[in-house]
Amino acid sequence: MSVTASVGFAASGTAVGLKSSGDLDVAVVQNLGPLFSAAAVFTTNQCKANPVLWSEKAISDGVIAAVVLNAGGANCFTGGQGFQTAHATAEAVAEALAVSAVDVLVCSTGLIGERLDAGLVTTGATRAAEALSEPAARGAVGGDAAAAAIMTTDTTAKQAVHRSPSGWAIGGMAKGAGMLAPGLATMLVVITTDAVCLSSELDSALRRATRITFERLDSDGCMSTNDTVALLCSGASGIEPDGDEFLAGLVAVCRDLTRQLQSDAEGASHDIAIRVLGAKTEQDGVEVARAVARSALLKTAIFGNDPNWGRILAAVGTTTVVFDPSLIDVVINGVRVCRKGEIGEPRNLVDLSPREVTIDIDLHVGEQTATVWTNDLTDRYVHENSAYSS
Repeated sequence: MSVTASVGFAASGTAVGLKSSGDLDVAVVQNLGPLFSAAAVFTTNQCKANPVLWSEKAISDGVIAAVVLNAGGANCFTGGQGFQTAHATAEAVAEALAVSAVDVLVCSTGLIGERLDAGLVTTGATRAAEALSEPAARGAVGGDAAAAAIMTTDTTAKQAVHRSPSGWAIGGMAKGAGMLAPGLATMLVVITTDAVCLSSELDSALRRATRITFERLDSDGCMSTNDTVALLCSGASGIEPDGDEFLAGLVAVCRDLTRQLQSDAEGASHDIAIRVLGAKTEQDGVEVARAVARSALLKTAIFGNDPNWGRILAAVGTTTVVFDPSLIDVVINGVRVCRKGEIGEPRNLVDLSPREVTIDIDLHVGEQTATVWTNDLTDRYVHENSAYSS
């Protein structure tokens, strides 16, 4: 189970023809209470999709009763008509569940610049909401259906659960396989908890968790217009969690989903963890790691199983971080290929045949560390994205 692992939640998925495949394409997650506190973070892209514009207003009071999500269209750059579609989708769920439309988050994913069929979306929203009354909606089946309905180029549904020994739980689902780059959120994610939390506590914990998980995933350097991560709280366990324990559980779920998103990145054949050590500040470490993660030269080299460490140092050098190039060490999959800015162990000792690749870059200027996750750049990625709208 994912979003339904937490007590007090129901989920469902239905198909109305938004996907040409006929697969599930509309999902609803409902908070059954008794609490309805919530928090959310959204893309920092200045070009925001209509569902994000709607949801930013809906979450402003920290109260959310349901989330409706559709695949088959991003509803972005579709003007006032597109915003009306987002509004109508929230209204359809609200009517079916007898809640207020302003307490319904709306999320969409798919092709930008194409109008959604408002009739299909609202029909799907109504069907999915009505299905929440079925027993399966509160169990694994409901969570699985919802997670499947939000997939686009994803090859697998993404779900994660954390159960506290104290008796509360956190569950989550995510979608994303491309346009994975940071901006508070990097995909569509719904996380639920049955712990007792105020919306202010949820907001603080969510922002701290996303900062070191979703924001550290940089698959292709492309930020989406629709990114949303929502955290809903039912309080149904009746347990008020320890703040540090709750944050640790939330981070665990977010990290699990982040790694699942990374491993399903479009066309990728390697999952790469870039760890910067010895940075003066954490932000310096992130800047260096991200520069390396966005090097097309390095990403293609890893695709070709070529441990070309010179491309790593070249990328590090493009940052504003203060360091001494003569002190840098680089280790790829356990082999120190660069020692103090010079040639280290022979690069042919590096085994890049496994999918998992770890690149450690030690700046030797401080004690802070940071990790950014990325993947290689393959011909399959180019093909998938060149033919995405055809």
